[in-house]
Amino acid sequence: MKYPNTLKIGLSLILCLCGVHASAAAETKEILFLAGKKSHGYGAHEHRAGSMLLARCLNESGLDVSASVVTDGKLPAASDNCEPDAIVMYCDGYKSHMAKEHQDDIQAWVDGGVGVACLHFGVEVDPDELGQQFLDWIGGYFAIGWSVNPHWDATFDAFPEHPITNGVQPFTIRDEWYYHMRFQPEMEGVTPILSALPPVSTLTSRAKDKNRGSNPAVMAEVSAGKEQHVAWAYERPDGGRGFGFTGGHFHKNWQQDDFRKTVLNALVWIAKGEVPKEGVPSRTPTDADLELNQDYPKPQKK
Repeated sequence: MKYPNTLKIGLSLILCLCGVHASAAAETKEILFLAGKKSHGYGAHEHRAGSMLLARCLNESGLDVSASVVTDGKLPAASDNCEPDAIVMYCDGYKSHMAKEHQDDIQAWVDGGVGVACLHFGVEVDPDELGQQFLDWIGGYFAIGWSVNPHWDATFDAFPEHPITNGVQPFTIRDEWYYHMRFQPEMEGVTPILSALPPVSTLTSRAKDKNRGSNPAVMAEVSAGKEQHVAWAYERPDGGRGFGFTGGHFHKNWQQDDFRKTVLNALVWIAKGEVPKEGVPSRTPTDADLELNQDYPKPQKK
């Protein structure tokens, strides 16, 4: 939690008398999930359930981290005096992106050094409305007519040396992995975290969709064997941090330990916390855990 200055001074005096350095009392990182409104049906785009699951993992990790969730595309009430170290937008994007309504508030947080993460559809914005802001906040975004959003089995077997990849082992998983993002020019400040080569069929099977299915630029890259980045870290010039993660369509994917660890590591990193050498620990969610807090009931078998 955040302490008023007078309370911080008092705590410092008490801790000094006890032989404890004052900084130990002020290191808890506050991570705020901003979960979007209801979206798809059962088991997909579960913004609320996914945010609550990840927040629980962080709060149970034993790290000096405190995570909370605000739902329905809202911000915390003004009376909450919320001062996060990082915010996470897990929400629908493009014209309905929650950042449109809260752009000034988010910009104020960013100006204050707050880290920003966007998950799945949350990385897509209208370039004319939020494109530049997303380049500034997280280093990249999904752009209609340039980026694509197929479902495919991505294999990740090589990782950069970065705190976000601590403890992450090679894995393969099917998701709606977006790729061919608009990134900062020359990838300035951007570190690809998860990269893979999609099958050309992810483009040819949806070639008629010129908005999100295929386009000459992405076809040329994939045909030439150029790996595509589906998760990335960003270090802003002012020292703030950002993270984009295009997976997260299927709620069940949070059961995959390395998939989940990648995101948990990233959230601690953007909050400027210390990511353990083996990554952020968390227990594998059970099937019962996955059923909690979903927006839609599980369909009954006929």
